Parts: sequence; structure tokens; C-alpha cells
Amino acid sequence: MGLGDWLNTIGLVVIAFVFIFPILWTVMMSLKTRVDALAMPPTWLFVPTFEHYVTVWNEGSLLTYATNSLVIALASTALGLVLGVPAAYALARMEFRGQRFLLLGILSTRMIPPVAFIIPFFIIFTGLGLKDTYTALVIVYLTIILGFVIWMMRSYFLDIPRELEEAAMIDGCSRWGTFLRIILPLALPGLATSAIFSFIFSWNEFLYAMVLTARYAKTLPLGIYNWVSYEEVKWGELTAAAVMAMLPVVIFYLFVQKALVRGLTMGAVKG
Repeated sequence: MGLGDWLNTIGLVVIAFVFIFPILWTVMMSLKTRVDALAMPPTWLFVPTFEHYVTVWNEGSLLTYATNSLVIALASTALGLVLGVPAAYALARMEFRGQRFLLLGILSTRMIPPVAFIIPFFIIFTGLGLKDTYTALVIVYLTIILGFVIWMMRSYFLDIPRELEEAAMIDGCSRWGTFLRIILPLALPGLATSAIFSFIFSWNEFLYAMVLTARYAKTLPLGIYNWVSYEEVKWGELTAAAVMAMLPVVIFYLFVQKALVRGLTMGAVKG
């Protein structure tokens, strides 16, 4: 290896460490006793304990919050794909006046700070009697997921040659049949990538869930926040709950990482 290769390797290791260190620190904090967790300077050598995990599991209603998050994330992801993929296909294949402004409007849903919509959403869902329900969070998450799905999938559809569709329609396949039988199978990496990012966003979202839920529809991030009070922060329980919340996402990522990498490297950068 030359000097350039060594520098690149060292740079990648440093970057990886910067991203991984908060996760390692969280895991370490969850295994420390209360005394070790609050020690200054921090203790690096300690006897691990699982008491915080036991406390969180027995007292934190973590399973209920995880179930709520799973239902909401799956529903919002599925609806986002069902509505966003056909819209992306139409925007990729059809040209009409004002198309660029429409695309910019869709993109703006990802650019505007989420906090700007909190009060309108709160008023609307309270008036409709949907506050503290799955429906409210699914609708809110859908407004954010749709923009991402449309832009991501549109780039994939633009990369698929039109000649494939024309050949299928010459053979008697309808436009809808061509979309389902020809285009979607070719765009599977994009579908997988869109689904993964949409699910992770819905699973981790905190701000809207905090404002629009009170008891019955509380999600996992809010369950983690329960260990923060005005008097103190229970760092052991807080980090243990965070680790338990991360595990499903990490396991999910391990199963889909090939599809994710493939999706990010095939057509996802084309506008």
C-alpha cells in the first residue's frame, strides 16, 4: 500500500469511529451502574450490569410502544409506496406544463422544517377527533414520506428505457400491465431503498409523535423519553431503552443492506 492508500484508510477509520462512537457510548452507559454512569471523569473499565434493561422491560411499557411504532411505520411506508410509486412513474413518463413547479413543490415538503406544521396539524386532528390515534401519525408521516418516494422512484423510472414499455404494449400489454409486469420488477432496488428509508423515518420520528399523541398511540421514541424528568435524567434506563429500540432497526438493516447499497448506487442520483 502506498502513502495515499494509508491516508485513505486512516481517514475512513476516523470517519467510521466518529459515527460509531455515540452508539458504543450508549451501549456502555446502559451497562454501567448509576455511580459509574455519573462519574467524572468517565469510567472506561467497569463491571457491566443488566439491571437497567430489566427495569426498562418491567416498568417502561416498551413492548406497547414498540407495537405502536411498528404498526404506524408499516402503514405509513406501505401507503407511501402505493401512492408515491405510481405518481413517480407518471412524472417520469409524462410531460406537461408546470411539471417543474410541481416537482419543486413536492421537494419542498422535505425542505420546510417540520416544526412549522405542528400547530396546523394539532388543530386539524384535534378538531377531527383524531388526536392520539394511529391515523393521525400515519397521515402526518405520509406527507413527508411521499416527497422522498416520488423523487427517489422518479429517478429510477427515468433510467429505464422507454423502448421496453413500447415493446410490451406492441405485444398487447396495457399501460397498467406494463407498469406492473415490466417496470416495477426492474425498479425493485429503488422500491427497497424507498421502503427502508421510509420505515426508518417513521420508526424514529419524535416531534410529531410527542405533540399528536397522549397515551394510546405513543411511539417508541416517546417511551425512551419517559426516562427524562424535571428532577433528573435516568441515564442507565434511558440508554438501555435506546439500545433496545435500536436493535430491531439494526437487525432489519442486516437483512436488507445488500438491497440498500444496490438501490443507492443504481440510478438514485439522477434528477
